[in-house]
Amino acid sequence: MEIRYATNPADIKQYDTERIRQEFLVENLFVEGELNLVYSHYDRLITGGAIPVGKPLFLKAGDLLKTEYFLERREVGIINISEGTGKVTVDGETYELNKRDCLYIGLGHQDVSFESTDQKKPARLYIVSATAHKQYPTQKLAIEEATPNHLGSDSKSNKRTIYQYIHAGGIKSCQLMMGMTLLAPNNMWNTMPPHLHDRRMEAYLYFDMDENSRVIHFMGRPDETRHIVMKNEQVVLSPPWSIHSGVGTNNYTFIWAMAGENYTFTDMDGVQMDELR
Repeated sequence: MEIRYATNPADIKQYDTERIRQEFLVENLFVEGELNLVYSHYDRLITGGAIPVGKPLFLKAGDLLKTEYFLERREVGIINISEGTGKVTVDGETYELNKRDCLYIGLGHQDVSFESTDQKKPARLYIVSATAHKQYPTQKLAIEEATPNHLGSDSKSNKRTIYQYIHAGGIKSCQLMMGMTLLAPNNMWNTMPPHLHDRRMEAYLYFDMDENSRVIHFMGRPDETRHIVMKNEQVVLSPPWSIHSGVGTNNYTFIWAMAGENYTFTDMDGVQMDELR
């Protein structure tokens, strides 16, 4: 499990491109036959990717968490981002996830494993975990059962559909919030004008992009912005003090996940366009 430490916003003024990418960009979560995890000191969020091939992959605490099993003091959300069907087994009970289906697993479950239904078309499972203090029921939400929220317009190049999976009005959790945004064809912008939420951090996974597509992700203080050029299936970690917005060379999909003090989706501080530098 890789570790990423927190960064003071004053320090980022001295970072060059490579240092910014080292601190905030997660490049290689998805590797066939592997389960890879990154532990961030921003609200103790863990992001991960699993591509099960040939044999199950097991979610284990390892040495870093100092617990007997991964979910001893944690909860986790899982979304399948591939056409291949994935199977997640939780203490003996198996859940099948098609593309864009979500599974929440609460505190206290000891045995969690991942498999692909078709080894020739393996699942690509995105994993996000936050600390937890109370057990909520394990629950699956298929994309067909999720309520779409249509926002934006073609004129502003941000016509999109938002699915809120894990939040106060959907799958209940301690602090983890997780959902997905799909940009309509010929639309490229997300979260602009941007916002901050100093009470929690956020992670974005950009996917459904071809090999030559890119997303330019904007971050930093509103008056001191930076950018990261991102490829398909890469994650960016957004500190509580940072904006998080992006524009693509074509449309894309991204999964957003948040953890922190407040459990309110609308807890954000808007940034005016003339504040951006």
